[in-house]
Amino acid sequence: MNESVFQLKDDEIIHKIRHENSSKYFEVLYNRYHSRVLDKCYSFVKNRQIAEELAEDVFSKVFEKLTSFKQLSSFSSWLYSVTYNHCIDYLREKKKLHYPNWSRENELPEIFEDTEEIVEDINYENLLAIMEIIHPEEKALLLMKYKDELSMKQIAVALRISEDAAKMRLKRARTRVLYLYTKKYLHR
Repeated sequence: MNESVFQLKDDEIIHKIRHENSSKYFEVLYNRYHSRVLDKCYSFVKNRQIAEELAEDVFSKVFEKLTSFKQLSSFSSWLYSVTYNHCIDYLREKKKLHYPNWSRENELPEIFEDTEEIVEDINYENLLAIMEIIHPEEKALLLMKYKDELSMKQIAVALRISEDAAKMRLKRARTRVLYLYTKKYLHR
C-alpha cells in the first residue's frame, strides 16, 4: 500500500473497499481506530485481555457489516456505536446485567432542582469514579452523547431501543450521576 492511502479520509477508504472489492484498505481504518476502540472496551471491562478480544470482535463485525454502512453518520460514530453495543452485549451476557431490572432495583429518589450549582462543583476525577458505579448502559449513553457526540437517533440504534427510550434513559443517567456525585462528594 502506498503512503497516499494513509492520507485518505474515512469515507474515501470505505469507497475504495467497496468499489475495488479489496480488504487491504480496511487495515488503514483498523490502524486509525484500534487504540480508541480498545480504550472504549477497556473502560467497560477493566481487563486488558478481554478488552483486546472485544476490540478484535468489533473490527470483525465492522468489516462484515461495512457494505451495509449507509454513511448517514461518520464512520467513527458508527464504529463507536458498534463498540458500545458489543461491550454492553458482552456485559449483559457475562454479568446478567439487564438494564430495566437493574434500573428498578436502583430506583432514584425524587431529587434535585439546583443542578446548575452541582455542575459547577464537579471534579473530573470524582466524576470518573461515579461513571464506574453506574450501569454500563447508562455509562455508554453518557459517553455516546457527550464524548462521542452521537445524535439521539444514533444512540437509539446502537442500543436497539426507541429514540424516546434513549432520551428517557439519558435523562435518568444524568440524574443518577448527579445524585450519586452529590451524595458521595458534596454531602448535601
